[in-house]
Amino acid sequence: MVRDNGISMKRIAVLLVDDHTVVRQGLRALLESEGDLRVVGEAENGRQAVRLAKKFLPDVVLMDLAMPVLNGIEATRQISKNIPSTKVLGLTSYGDDEYVTQLMQAGASGFLIKQTAADDLLKAIRQVKEGKTYFSPSVANRLREQKGAFLADRHHANKASELTSRESEVLQLVAEGFANKQVAAELSISVKTVEKHRQQVMNKLNIHDVAGLTRYAISKGWVERSAWVPTAG
Repeated sequence: MVRDNGISMKRIAVLLVDDHTVVRQGLRALLESEGDLRVVGEAENGRQAVRLAKKFLPDVVLMDLAMPVLNGIEATRQISKNIPSTKVLGLTSYGDDEYVTQLMQAGASGFLIKQTAADDLLKAIRQVKEGKTYFSPSVANRLREQKGAFLADRHHANKASELTSRESEVLQLVAEGFANKQVAAELSISVKTVEKHRQQVMNKLNIHDVAGLTRYAISKGWVERSAWVPTAG
């Protein structure tokens, strides 16, 4: 990119993460119409997002929250830990305070409602690239009304934050209906290790059946309600 003053500037590299192709296409079209932004890759689930973030080292990741295989919260946590120079901007259809809290605890730099104006999205990308935070106006207003309670809550440990990254991965796959062997294959670990993690999750959450784990994952926004088909027994 070349600014009016003639100085060449590096474009902001963005990775798009959403399990809906149409959403990614729309985001790509919007971003690529801007001279200072470029899309370096697209991912349809959290695990792919982590892999592509390590490969492309983007400046900013636009991260959906509810995705298959690995949710956006855990993907954000892994990216923030392994690639601290990459900023994550959460995207979701829901503006619940708990989603905001989870995302910020995971290391995100901002939170946007998907229905937000295009100008807000572009502004958010540029702002988090500079090391600042950005929230959708409706979320920001709520945070101001809470007078700092949200920031205090970021440091308050909850059951979800007590789970390790691997335990969170196992929980999501179990909630999505994966059998232990399938979880082992997906994560490239042994069935015995899966069983160990699964038991640790149940002990930490005090939930001892798959239906309960599924309801918990849905309540956290890790699994979309429509993706859950209850089985007999």
